[in-house]
Amino acid sequence: MDDRQDERNRSQEQNSKDKQLELFRTDDKGKALTTNQGLKMSEDEFSLKAGARGPTLMEDFHFREKLTHFDHERIPERVVHARGFAAHGEFQLYNNMKKYTSAKFLQDTSKKTPVFVRFSTVNGSRGSADTARDARGFATKFYTEEGNYDLVANNIPVFFIQDAIKFPDVVHSFKPEPDNDIPQASTAHDTFWDFVANNQESAHMIMWIMSDRAIPRSFRMMEGFGVHAFRFVNDKGKAHFVKFHWKPALGTHSLVWDEAHKLMGIDPDYHRNDLWNAIEQGFYPEYELGVQILAEEDEFSLGFDILDPTKIWPEEDIPVTIIGKMTLNRNVDNFFAETEQVAFHVGNVVPGIDFTNDPLLQGRLFSYTDTQLIRLGGPNFHEIPINRPVVPFHNNQREGYHRQTINLGKVSYHRNSLAGNTPSPVPPEQGGYATYQEKVEGRKIRARSESFGDHFSQATLFWNSMTNHEKAHIIEAFSFELGKVKSQSVKQQVVDMFANVSVELATAFAVNIGAAPPEGGGSGVTKSSPALSQENTPKTAETRKVAVILTAGFNGPEVKYVLKRLSSEGIMPEIISETIGTVQGTNGVTVKAQHTFLTAKSVLFDAVYMIRGSRQNKKFNKDAAYFIDEAFSHYKPIGATGEGISWLTVNHLDGKPGVIAGTDIAEFTEEFVEAIAAHRFWERVIV
Repeated sequence: MDDRQDERNRSQEQNSKDKQLELFRTDDKGKALTTNQGLKMSEDEFSLKAGARGPTLMEDFHFREKLTHFDHERIPERVVHARGFAAHGEFQLYNNMKKYTSAKFLQDTSKKTPVFVRFSTVNGSRGSADTARDARGFATKFYTEEGNYDLVANNIPVFFIQDAIKFPDVVHSFKPEPDNDIPQASTAHDTFWDFVANNQESAHMIMWIMSDRAIPRSFRMMEGFGVHAFRFVNDKGKAHFVKFHWKPALGTHSLVWDEAHKLMGIDPDYHRNDLWNAIEQGFYPEYELGVQILAEEDEFSLGFDILDPTKIWPEEDIPVTIIGKMTLNRNVDNFFAETEQVAFHVGNVVPGIDFTNDPLLQGRLFSYTDTQLIRLGGPNFHEIPINRPVVPFHNNQREGYHRQTINLGKVSYHRNSLAGNTPSPVPPEQGGYATYQEKVEGRKIRARSESFGDHFSQATLFWNSMTNHEKAHIIEAFSFELGKVKSQSVKQQVVDMFANVSVELATAFAVNIGAAPPEGGGSGVTKSSPALSQENTPKTAETRKVAVILTAGFNGPEVKYVLKRLSSEGIMPEIISETIGTVQGTNGVTVKAQHTFLTAKSVLFDAVYMIRGSRQNKKFNKDAAYFIDEAFSHYKPIGATGEGISWLTVNHLDGKPGVIAGTDIAEFTEEFVEAIAAHRFWERVIV
């Protein structure tokens, strides 16, 4: 048994959720075939017939059971967040938060809380590709000693709308158009942009969606945001407003648009593969949990409404305090049983965490339960193993589809005398949940607060905070999306709308899509927030994938040194050669090639290391040239030693930013590692 399996077993011994799941695991390997009733069967390939060529008989109970189960194996996919991937892990607190919240899992720094995290795209169906331009879900279920707490986050900190009653409208707009069900997993069509132009509260969210944030390099390199303002409430009843952040240890990094497009065809499971393989190889993704905390008396001090879900709290104004770390360290055992059946709910809270009057949050408190009822077949979805809390649950709820609990006794109501008035409520001082006693008054009215009226200031703040290359990518994204829109009127409406964000932005994409540039506009906002640029997040070479291109006769000692050094930095080199298998180098050094150019493309890697060898193959050289030119055009680091250096010279890449070549192998390797950590070299001129 390898070290990773040993570590997994040790983790299971310490993890209360894993212990619980072990009760439901089964391994069919080596077992006798039975029906679902436990009857051993002697045949599983032929239905029962009246003679070898006769009709199948209705009495074939095994055939009926097998086909009936197959016919009902699929459940309705989620309307949004249908395509997801998940992993198990644990959360450990850095700092005791008792001053702010009575939540026990945020008070004991020695305790590890089991978690289950599901990442997802929002727009596409279960069969869509991972790398579409889209918001991403980042939902975390904490299995705490007080019950399940769900932090149902996104990788974008704001949302399209301000009131949940419009949620069906925005989803209908970005889903495939109803007349022809086109396009899949894309907002580049008329109905979405018509919605945007006529619902201008979406401006800030659109800026994020058109940015690189919407095409993340990996789930492991993606931030998470709770979006809404929640409340922390301490054991004295004192409340603070709070916003939640997940900060990835590897930094926040993205694909370029051409990469994202090509990956949809080359590897539509790119993000799934990345997360699964990283965990299997022991590169456990880590995220730090941060909170922004605002005193109740400062609710109106920021110049905007803190309950508006289209607004961020700028980190320069309200710093993010890091309070703990989450580590994902185990893949699921069964995708359907765990990832597909997990049921998150923003209303799953524990004592010390409460809601605010954010009208989008208020609607979500209804919608999640309603969704699970149709997807999972009834009110007992909390009894599915992945959804069960690690603490017992006792109440008077009974029966319904798929009930698994066998409740003893006669009583199923409250209050009662036959069961001594149990299950009985628990006072707050003994851990019972008590809703924060916020004073609320006002007339019943269908309206929106005037404090929600500014739709453009923070969209401009976002634009102002971008580097030049990030701004260029936003312009390209608008140009692509609106270039797919057929209605000239819709195009022009969007141009005029985003002139309120930035005249520079609107003018640039207006020219590209054949619309009239705006005659004026701008929000007048000059402030920026450095925290919003991905360029200001951590950069590391760890877990980056490097394509190593070589042929037989390569310099064995040099390659051996470089590969060992890369691996010591947590970099993952993979060999590409003429054939898959052993490749012989000089001095008796051999390596194993995992790929040829048929099975590997540059978009699957973060960097390229070119060595070649003594063999000269015209087809191989042509494929290598395309591979490296494409990586260069995606701003990736490129390294070369030995025969690879002359190749760079012939192809006019030597001396370009991020292109590392050298004969001193130790010096070369150090420079190449630094280049890999830099991720991209945006200063390149791509012609």
